[in-house]
This record gives sequence, C-alpha cells and structure tokens, in this order.
Amino acid sequence: MSLPRTDPAGRETAEIPAGTMPLCAVNAGSPRLVSLDALRGFTMIWITGFEQVVKALAAASGVSFLKKFSDQLWHNPWTPGLGRLAAGFHCYDMVMPLFLFCAGTSLPFSFAKRLARGEGKRKIYAHLAKRFALLFVLGMAMDNLFAFDFAHLHFFSDTLQAIACGYLIAALLLLHLRARGQAAAVAGLLLGYWALLTFIPAPGQPHGVLTPDANLAIYLDKILLGRHQDGTYYTWILTSLGFGSTVALGALAGQWLQSSHAPTRKILGLWAAGVALVVAGLVWSLSSPIIKYIWSSSFVLFSGGICLLLLAAFYLVIDAWGLWRWAFVFVVIGANSIVAYMAGRFINFKAIAANFVGGTEHWLGLWYAVLHLALAFALFWLMLYGLYRKKTFVRV
Repeated sequence: MSLPRTDPAGRETAEIPAGTMPLCAVNAGSPRLVSLDALRGFTMIWITGFEQVVKALAAASGVSFLKKFSDQLWHNPWTPGLGRLAAGFHCYDMVMPLFLFCAGTSLPFSFAKRLARGEGKRKIYAHLAKRFALLFVLGMAMDNLFAFDFAHLHFFSDTLQAIACGYLIAALLLLHLRARGQAAAVAGLLLGYWALLTFIPAPGQPHGVLTPDANLAIYLDKILLGRHQDGTYYTWILTSLGFGSTVALGALAGQWLQSSHAPTRKILGLWAAGVALVVAGLVWSLSSPIIKYIWSSSFVLFSGGICLLLLAAFYLVIDAWGLWRWAFVFVVIGANSIVAYMAGRFINFKAIAANFVGGTEHWLGLWYAVLHLALAFALFWLMLYGLYRKKTFVRV
C-alpha cells in the first residue's frame, strides 16, 4: 500500500512507497505535514459519530474504563467556581480548541506557498476576506440557512464562524508581525479579554461576575444579535478575541515546525511550550476560571497547552519516527475537514445504516446501538475515503 503524495490543492505529485513517511510535498518546497492532517482528523472523529460508538459500547459492555471515558464525552455545563483548577473541564471540551488550533498551524505553510508563487499582500488580503465570508456562510448553513427561515436564523453560533474570526485575527498578526510580536499580541488579547470580563460588568451585575446568564460576553451577544442569538450560554462576538488567540497559538506552532531546527528540538520546544501554557492556564484559573462557553483566557492557555502537547506527540510519531499507518483513518478525515464537519448535517448516515441492520435490534439488545452507530460511522468514513482516493479535497 502507498499513500498519494499531494499538494495542498489535492493534486497527486508522486507515490510514497509503503514503509516510508508520507510527508506531502507542496510546490513551494515547504512540506505539508501529514501529522497535522492526522491531528485534525483525530480531533474531528469525536464530533462525527465515533463518540456515540464509544458511549454505546460503554453502555452495552459495562466496562468501567469505558464508562468513565464516555463521561468525558460531554461538554461540562459550567466551571463550578474559582479555585478548582480544571474541575470543570472535560476531554470533549478540547474538540473545538483543537479544530481552531489546527487551522492556525496550517497558516504559515499556506502563506509560504502563496508568497513563493509571487502573490502580494493585496491578493492575500482578498483571499482572507473570501475565506472569512465563506466560513461564516457555511456556519450559517449548519444552522438551517437553507431553510430560509431568517426570523429564526442564528447568524453567529457555529464553530466554523469561530474559525473565521480567529483565522482573520491570526492571519493579520502573521502578515504584519514576527513570531515574538505575535506572541506579545496574543498576550495582549488575552489580558484585554480578561480585563473586559473582569472589570466591566453586565448591567445590573457586580464586576467580575461570570455566571451563565450574567457576564459581559453574553450580554453583548444578546444586545447585538437580538432574536438571532442562539439561546445558549455560548458567546461569540467579544469571545472572538479568545478565538483569535487560539488560532494564533496554532500559527506560532506552525512557524516553529516550519523552521530549520532539528526535529528533536522542534518536539522539545512544543512540549516545553505546552507544559508552560497548561501550568499558566491552571494558575490563572484560580482567579479567572476555565470556561469553554465564554472561551475564557485561562481556557485559551490551558487548552492551547494541550493542543501543543498533542501536536508534539503526533509530529514525533508520524514525522520524526515515520510511523504513520495507524493514523491513516485520521488522515482521511483531516484531509477533508470541512466536508467531514458538514456531512453529518446534510447526510443521515444513521438512517442509511438502519436500512442494513435495523432488523437485528430485537436480537442484540444494547449491542444493537453499537452495531448501528459503528456502521453509520463506517459509512461516513468510507465516503471520505472515496473522496481521498479520487483526490477530491474541498478547500475554503
């Protein structure tokens, strides 16, 4: 078996023999890291049906480890107060930060390719505007845009729109600042966002209040979005400062991987930075809790640190050691992340799977859910594999 060597547009350039590391070349000579596609795919597997398989398997088998792990596959309702470190953080809360982080990590490679083609900043700005608009519209599509019920449409309530805002902020930082300047800008964004939430109260509330329905971020969303606010405790407009910080952390990691340093140094650097951010996030959480719903500054640091540690692990195993076969299932998903993210919204894989195994429910009991959901996920993956084999990659 061999993996196709492709450029970022999905065009095959060569074949990589089995047993070698599938590092995808780009025209500019800057490598597209398969470890990044694998990490992106690993991220998305938990929101595209596999997490339901794990939950069903835990319920059917009764295995204690699976039960404990399945309990982590839910978003924590809210951080239970200060001084609890990461008590309100679940593994499932890492999915969205990883998605944003990976979008940032690919930025330096994308820009390097564009600059090598001779594109000026004006053309890059046009690309940024186009990508921002497309991601924002696709986010609305995930919220029934094509139902044409505009009175109930939530304009800003999807991960793709968070990526759009974060991408725009991080891209501008990348275009105009060196790495140290970008890091300083991220620190400024996080401190500024923290100060706004801490010292500017929502009307009628004391300053520093961070409850689900009483904080500056949710107040601004309700005022500015009005009836188009999604009715949840998630915040988006002011929180874009945090989204931008997460994507920018990914961009800094991408620049580090893009450097000429030896792989060992790159891995150690990612691990050191990851540990430092996790510790910083935990320390900050003592006064400003880790809350995914408002993307608090401590959440950005804590989740960003975990993203760096995971990127280091994937880069070590896949790119440094050349062990990539185990990650192929992830690569297929990560290489078509937009399609993977949106497919479940428009294709009912569960209904399709039920046509094949629906008659076995009365025989299998609880194990029917495992079979049904596993088949639905397999159909989803096979669809993406078909696109991968045909070298059809949807880019925004």
